[in-house]
Amino acid sequence: QVQLVESGGGLVQAGGSLRLSCAASGRTFSSAAMGWFRQAPGKERECVAAISASGISTYHADSVKGRFTISRDNAKNTVYLQMNMLQPEDTAVYYCAARGLRPSLATTERDFGSWGQGTQVTVSS
Repeated sequence: QVQLVESGGGLVQAGGSLRLSCAASGRTFSSAAMGWFRQAPGKERECVAAISASGISTYHADSVKGRFTISRDNAKNTVYLQMNMLQPEDTAVYYCAARGLRPSLATTERDFGSWGQGTQVTVSS
Protein backbone atom coordinates (compact mmCIF):
# COMPACT_ATOMS: atom_id res chain seq x y z
CA GLN A 1 0.00 0.00 0.00
CA VAL A 2 1.05 3.54 -0.63
CA GLN A 3 1.60 5.86 2.33
CA LEU A 4 -0.11 9.25 2.09
CA VAL A 5 0.64 12.43 4.03
CA GLU A 6 -1.58 15.50 3.68
CA SER A 7 -0.53 19.06 4.41
CA GLY A 8 -1.77 22.58 3.83
CA GLY A 9 -4.85 22.71 6.02
CA GLY A 10 -5.56 25.52 8.44
CA LEU A 11 -7.83 28.38 9.40
CA VAL A 12 -8.94 30.83 6.74
CA GLN A 13 -11.60 33.49 6.42
CA ALA A 14 -14.53 33.07 4.09
CA GLY A 15 -13.52 33.95 0.56
CA GLY A 16 -9.93 32.90 1.13
CA SER A 17 -7.85 30.15 -0.44
CA LEU A 18 -5.84 27.14 0.63
CA ARG A 19 -3.89 24.52 -1.28
CA LEU A 20 -3.79 21.03 0.12
CA SER A 21 -0.96 18.70 -0.82
CA CYS A 22 -0.78 14.94 -0.49
CA ALA A 23 2.64 13.33 -0.75
CA ALA A 24 2.72 9.64 -1.59
CA SER A 25 5.45 7.12 -0.96
CA GLY A 26 6.21 4.16 -3.16
CA ARG A 27 6.53 3.48 -6.86
CA THR A 28 2.86 2.96 -7.66
CA PHE A 29 1.68 6.57 -7.44
CA SER A 30 1.70 7.17 -11.19
CA SER A 31 -0.49 4.10 -11.68
CA ALA A 32 -3.07 5.12 -9.09
CA ALA A 33 -6.16 7.25 -9.40
CA MET A 34 -6.42 9.65 -6.46
CA GLY A 35 -9.19 11.38 -4.60
CA TRP A 36 -9.85 14.06 -2.02
CA PHE A 37 -12.61 13.40 0.48
CA ARG A 38 -13.90 15.49 3.36
CA GLN A 39 -15.87 14.80 6.51
CA ALA A 40 -17.61 17.49 8.50
CA PRO A 41 -18.80 16.89 12.08
CA GLY A 42 -21.95 14.79 12.10
CA LYS A 43 -21.81 14.16 8.36
CA GLU A 44 -20.72 11.30 6.16
CA ARG A 45 -17.43 11.44 4.31
CA GLU A 46 -17.88 12.67 0.76
CA CYS A 47 -15.70 12.83 -2.32
CA VAL A 48 -15.01 16.41 -3.35
CA ALA A 49 -12.57 15.72 -6.17
CA ALA A 50 -10.86 12.85 -7.96
CA ILE A 51 -8.30 12.41 -10.70
CA SER A 52 -7.20 9.56 -12.90
CA ALA A 53 -3.66 8.20 -12.82
CA SER A 54 -2.70 10.13 -15.95
CA GLY A 55 -4.36 13.31 -14.75
CA ILE A 56 -6.45 13.56 -17.90
CA SER A 57 -9.78 12.82 -16.22
CA THR A 58 -11.02 14.75 -13.21
CA TYR A 59 -14.17 14.95 -11.11
CA HIS A 60 -15.36 17.77 -8.88
CA ALA A 61 -18.46 17.59 -6.71
CA ASP A 62 -21.17 20.07 -7.57
CA SER A 63 -20.68 21.77 -4.21
CA VAL A 64 -17.09 22.72 -5.08
CA LYS A 65 -17.19 22.97 -8.86
CA GLY A 66 -15.69 26.23 -10.04
CA ARG A 67 -13.97 26.79 -6.68
CA PHE A 68 -11.78 23.71 -6.11
CA THR A 69 -9.32 22.17 -8.55
CA ILE A 70 -7.58 18.81 -8.24
CA SER A 71 -4.25 18.23 -9.95
CA ARG A 72 -1.28 15.92 -9.69
CA ASP A 73 2.43 15.86 -10.38
CA ASN A 74 3.51 12.29 -10.96
CA ALA A 75 7.18 13.28 -11.00
CA LYS A 76 6.77 14.52 -7.42
CA ASN A 77 4.37 11.80 -6.26
CA THR A 78 1.99 14.52 -5.13
CA VAL A 79 -1.66 15.36 -5.62
CA TYR A 80 -3.05 18.80 -4.89
CA LEU A 81 -6.38 20.38 -4.09
CA GLN A 82 -6.52 24.10 -4.78
CA MET A 83 -9.43 25.58 -2.85
CA ASN A 84 -10.61 29.07 -3.67
CA MET A 85 -13.57 31.13 -2.48
CA LEU A 86 -13.80 29.01 0.65
CA GLN A 87 -17.02 29.10 2.60
CA PRO A 88 -17.86 28.07 6.19
CA GLU A 89 -19.62 24.98 4.84
CA ASP A 90 -16.26 23.80 3.50
CA THR A 91 -15.08 23.30 7.08
CA ALA A 92 -14.12 19.64 7.47
CA VAL A 93 -11.27 17.21 7.80
CA TYR A 94 -9.90 16.59 4.32
CA TYR A 95 -8.48 13.20 3.38
CA CYS A 96 -6.36 12.10 0.48
CA ALA A 97 -6.95 8.61 -0.90
CA ALA A 98 -5.30 6.34 -3.45
CA ARG A 99 -6.68 3.49 -5.57
CA GLY A 100 -3.52 1.43 -5.68
CA LEU A 101 -2.77 0.01 -9.12
CA ARG A 102 -6.06 1.22 -10.57
CA PRO A 103 -5.71 4.15 -12.94
CA SER A 104 -9.33 4.94 -13.66
CA LEU A 105 -11.16 7.70 -11.85
CA ALA A 106 -13.43 6.76 -8.95
CA THR A 107 -15.47 8.68 -6.40
CA THR A 108 -16.70 6.21 -3.78
CA GLU A 109 -14.87 5.32 -0.59
CA ARG A 110 -14.80 1.58 -1.25
CA ASP A 111 -12.79 2.18 -4.43
CA PHE A 112 -9.82 3.53 -2.47
CA GLY A 113 -7.48 1.33 -0.48
CA SER A 114 -5.03 3.80 1.03
CA TRP A 115 -5.88 6.87 3.09
CA GLY A 116 -3.98 9.71 4.67
CA GLN A 117 -4.43 10.84 8.25
CA GLY A 118 -6.44 13.91 7.28
CA THR A 119 -5.89 17.64 7.57
CA GLN A 120 -8.29 20.10 9.19
CA VAL A 121 -9.70 22.97 7.14
CA THR A 122 -11.64 25.58 9.07
CA VAL A 123 -13.35 28.50 7.34
CA SER A 124 -14.54 31.34 9.52
CA SER A 125 -17.40 33.63 8.52
